[in-house]
Amino acid sequence: MILDQIDLSVVARKLKKSNYMRGPKGYRPETLIAALIAMQVEKIPTIKHLVKRLNEDPVFRYSCGFEVLGSVPSESTFSRFSDKLSNSECLNDLFHELVLKAKDMRIIDGTSVAIDSTKIDAFEASKPKKDITNDGVHPNWGMKRDTNGNKIRWFGWRLHLLCDSKSELPLEFDVTPASNHDGTRALPLIEQLFNSYNGAFKPKYYAMDSAYDIDEIYTTITSKFDGSPIIPYNPRSSYAPPEGLDKDLKPLCSGGYNLVYWGKDGDYMKFRCPHALGKVNCSHGMKWCSSSNYGFTLKVNYRQNSRFYSHPLRYMDLWQKEYDKWTSVERCNSRLKCYLNIGNIRSSGIKKAKMHVLLNCITLISGTIAVNKSKSLKIAA
Repeated sequence: MILDQIDLSVVARKLKKSNYMRGPKGYRPETLIAALIAMQVEKIPTIKHLVKRLNEDPVFRYSCGFEVLGSVPSESTFSRFSDKLSNSECLNDLFHELVLKAKDMRIIDGTSVAIDSTKIDAFEASKPKKDITNDGVHPNWGMKRDTNGNKIRWFGWRLHLLCDSKSELPLEFDVTPASNHDGTRALPLIEQLFNSYNGAFKPKYYAMDSAYDIDEIYTTITSKFDGSPIIPYNPRSSYAPPEGLDKDLKPLCSGGYNLVYWGKDGDYMKFRCPHALGKVNCSHGMKWCSSSNYGFTLKVNYRQNSRFYSHPLRYMDLWQKEYDKWTSVERCNSRLKCYLNIGNIRSSGIKKAKMHVLLNCITLISGTIAVNKSKSLKIAA
């Protein structure tokens, strides 16, 4: 069912030998890619085990496109093909085609997206820091906190994932050495999303955890991508909240009371005096802050200060509703690790790591399309 959703003919044409080349033609690229995808579905640990499974299981061999009584590729054949595949953009193109297919089927919505990273152990043996080459290509040591706040250290890669909050499917990803901080890859991922799909996706909300609480991320999402960053405030060991705000980032009047949010007008958010609205009984009265009968009014351009005055505001129900969707990217990571094979890289190098991630992401999206098609057929029947 999963392989039926994937059109491997286009990928195969790009990878096939030219007719004028001499020598044996070998196995069809379609069947080799199908076997590598089946490897992720079945969580087969190594190429050696994949070859063994193809030899011993005629049904599995037939499902991958090989002849039931014919020969199967050797480990060296798969190794050479993987080298060729990792140096091509074919899998990346196939991944984007499947994402658009899922969008056309209304599986993927794209209005709200979530961004996070997860650890992937390298196939290479770990090295001390002094012996590591920091060139963005070799694996490195990384540190991350789990959901309970415990520190996790590993040697390898960091998978940065941007997923759709509704379907919990990946839309874009990047693989970097584990030492790369989460916040450095958020904006490149969003750029990839817009460039790869030619504007087919224009998310309204971008949910991330507090590791992404960086001014540049707020400013770029708000001004360039016309979206709303949904990111918890990270005080970074500061002992007091920003001037004019309380610990929940609610604006304060000169009397120390919380101003009342009074709507948005264009790029400006409006806050009014709580005494004028009968919310508090200020001992100073309205005249302390303003000579107007309307009471003191604060207007803030949220596009110029979207970290402290995000829209929607952090204490609003809409903000909390959108932030709750951030867990979708955690569930996406969990599916790739628990039900597929993403945590089991068996080749060295960042190109092979990206190829491995692509195979798993393609498998996840194809499986979701297959399940939804099956459900649609049952309903139609």
